[in-house]
Amino acid sequence: MGTSKKYIRLLAAMLLLRSMAFAQIPVEILAGDNKAVLDIMFFKYFKNKSKSNSKFLFFNRNRASVDYKMTSSTNLPQFGFTEAISYNHEKLLGFAPVIVGQILGSGFHTKAGFQFAKIRKEMTLFAWLVSETKRQPTLDLFFLGRYTPKLSDKINLFSQLELVNAIPSNNQKSFSFTQRIRLGLKISELQFGLASDFSEIGRINFTSTSNIGAFIRYEY
Repeated sequence: MGTSKKYIRLLAAMLLLRSMAFAQIPVEILAGDNKAVLDIMFFKYFKNKSKSNSKFLFFNRNRASVDYKMTSSTNLPQFGFTEAISYNHEKLLGFAPVIVGQILGSGFHTKAGFQFAKIRKEMTLFAWLVSETKRQPTLDLFFLGRYTPKLSDKINLFSQLELVNAIPSNNQKSFSFTQRIRLGLKISELQFGLASDFSEIGRINFTSTSNIGAFIRYEY
């Protein structure tokens, strides 16, 4: 656990410095039964000359996880960096063309496709269907749904469902399906509660993993 804690502190410093120039940065820490996860994800409209929102929406996702069974050569930390820019015209009713850049353990990937976004005070719906820009691409279907209705004057429910699906066109590659669930309370900029992450990887026979625990999330 000593090595794991050292990595968690290092990853937190790196990712916070990477995003500190932006306002309203939600930082989530998940303490699960198998892994500790640091997750920074936000949406931000670029401003135009009048300082109002432009039609360009920036999506940022920085994610890192540390396995408690990590050794010097196995179960090493995993990193993922995703940035996307979409053009959101009001006549498209929430749909938008989007380009995506990702740095994952498998390297750098560029993707393009369509996005849907509805961002409200108590509800967020965000999804995209994008394809790698290469032969035999993998299709990514991403969905994020968040609902935070009021329970009292100072307390809101915090509920979130995230689906991350990778569907390869190459029949030699595996499918990947991930579900992340958060359920808890929101008090001002602080959210906390129960968390569960599930993943399935395979093509005919699937290998399943899970990480269940508690999360705390704060919007800086």
